Amino acid sequence: MTEILAQEAAVSGISGVTRLIDHPAWPELKNAVEEIRPWQSPDGSIDFTAEGAPARALADVALDRVTAAVEQLAPLLPHDAEYHRALLSDLRKWSDGGFAVPDFLDSLLAFGPAADRADGRQHLAVFPMYTQNGNPDRNLEAVVLRMVWPDWLAELERTRYDNPLFCGITFEDFTSGYDTNSAVFFPETIAVREAPERFSWGGIFCDREAARFRRVIAAAVSTLGVGLPDDLRAMVDDQERCQQAFVLWDMIHDRTHSHGDLPFDPFMIKQRQPFWMYGLEELRCDLTAFREAVRLEADGFPQGRDVQFAVLFDRMFRFPVTGARVKNYDGLGGQLLFSYLHQHDVVRWTDNTLRIDWERAPTVTNQLCAEIEDLYRAGIDRPKLVHWLAGYALVSTYLAPHPGSRWAKGPDALDLTQPPRKLVDDVLPDEFPLSMFYEALSKKLKSVIASTKGIVATDTGRVAA
Repeated sequence: MTEILAQEAAVSGISGVTRLIDHPAWPELKNAVEEIRPWQSPDGSIDFTAEGAPARALADVALDRVTAAVEQLAPLLPHDAEYHRALLSDLRKWSDGGFAVPDFLDSLLAFGPAADRADGRQHLAVFPMYTQNGNPDRNLEAVVLRMVWPDWLAELERTRYDNPLFCGITFEDFTSGYDTNSAVFFPETIAVREAPERFSWGGIFCDREAARFRRVIAAAVSTLGVGLPDDLRAMVDDQERCQQAFVLWDMIHDRTHSHGDLPFDPFMIKQRQPFWMYGLEELRCDLTAFREAVRLEADGFPQGRDVQFAVLFDRMFRFPVTGARVKNYDGLGGQLLFSYLHQHDVVRWTDNTLRIDWERAPTVTNQLCAEIEDLYRAGIDRPKLVHWLAGYALVSTYLAPHPGSRWAKGPDALDLTQPPRKLVDDVLPDEFPLSMFYEALSKKLKSVIASTKGIVATDTGRVAA
């Protein structure tokens, strides 16, 4: 990483500048983007006839400021030269086209951060995009990110967990779309005229994930009276160590979507399914990362134990009480994991204190992973609806369904003359409501979770308003 910083400083031509955001052109770029964002419609266009819309000349001036700043910053990042040339072209085409629905396909195809991953390498990305779990509109955004690719991770990717598109990244700075809960940078969120045949990268901000984990889990541990082993308590206090755990977890999780006995499109693209099926898929990927982490710990990788802890506690204590209860498939997966461990006597809630059998936790957690894998393996031979019902049966073995659910009453309560995708309409927004335990925990952690909006690694002191 030191070598990367030195190279960037030499290119910048500004004494002492080793971070892109320290260059005077970065705040200029950021301010220009922030000026444009409120003018945009949800599809990214600017309607100059709308009430409160700017004069066309003002939009041109603001966009000129964006392009001028990119031109100043681009020489600092020679590895992104092709992308920045395409970006400038796409920005100018957007202006020349009257700021209609933006199309940044050419610059998207030129952006390839996964092609040459180097630990510490910076990238400047400017795109009209929505931010997953953040801003749903395709606004112009600018983000400076830094690659997280230590030698030990690169070696694991090369030898055990091939994932050539994966980018572990951290924030340097960002515009308003990332002052949200979003912790991902995905190419499919970018405004383009047509989707590429395949994407060549995907980024996950491990610094935000780690900072959010540390704040919420510290509060949960205190609230529940959980007794942590000394090494795991030290992990919660260590941002860098948590980032290392999350980047490994994310890399294994990401590749698992296309590995295993899959009875469906691995990413479930353009498939309408009940949300518990998405919940099982996300949980399967996390539990696969957990199982691999057990093996990595046995092989001498200290990050292996940290990943196990991160998966268990993030899944059990943050996911179920984060976000709305409307088809919250990540929350469902967390509820399922907790209930499974509770019913197998790995976690016990007694005398208002949560106790964990740390010795049995790996074995029993891996049992749940095996049950989901058995569901998938059998699903290859099942019709779609039968597979969905089998998934429902697995979840409802450990979680109580809503008493008003048609699906809980079985196939006789469903109109089987309808195609399966129509039966998804019979799924309740919250098929598996929170238990009394989680209802109480949600109230206790509500303000802490709210305080993590827009959190970054250095944001350790911020609390909820």
